[in-house]
Amino acid sequence: MRLLSFFGGSIMGGIALLVLPSCAPMQVIENPVRAERILYDWYDDGGPGEVTIRISLADQIAEYERGGRPIGWSYVATGTPGHSTPAGSFKITEKIVDKHSNRYGWMEDLVGNVVDSDASSSDAVPEGLVYVPAPMPYWMRLTNYGIGMHGGVIPEPGRPASHGCIRLPKQFVPVLFDAVDLGTPVTISHSPARQGPAAAVHDATGFGN
Repeated sequence: MRLLSFFGGSIMGGIALLVLPSCAPMQVIENPVRAERILYDWYDDGGPGEVTIRISLADQIAEYERGGRPIGWSYVATGTPGHSTPAGSFKITEKIVDKHSNRYGWMEDLVGNVVDSDASSSDAVPEGLVYVPAPMPYWMRLTNYGIGMHGGVIPEPGRPASHGCIRLPKQFVPVLFDAVDLGTPVTISHSPARQGPAAAVHDATGFGN
């Protein structure tokens, strides 16, 4: 019987036998790492001019300029319905590195487990619980009735999440705090952003041009 071998197979007695190479085991990736959302970009040239801030309630993005030159942007989280952040022109009137809210916080038990994540300082504190005022690090006041900018959680970039203040990314807020002064102008409006991810969407669709 004649056997011809070719390309990993053979012909044997007029019958083709195909020999397949063994395959490497499929690699299974457990718990794949998700790409983190970019929350800010800062490229201040440190040149002449004062810093100005423009906040888009529509896109939940703050844009930063120095002397009219763009120097960065960041996501923000402004007030939810019922706690809306006011639109208008403001100035930074107070800067405090370590501040806590005198109106909002949470309830936790004696071992630190959060029982009520949306509590108010006026709420009755049940027995066995402790009221904890919400931290507002790197506080920059805008109004005399408690609206300001500070570091905080931005759970869903592009969506409001606060009780009226403007939350800034925790990693970024110290940088902005050092760049602004008392009197730095802050404009809050419903206009679309001109920098950041939302601006790219507007450019692609023609919205806001």
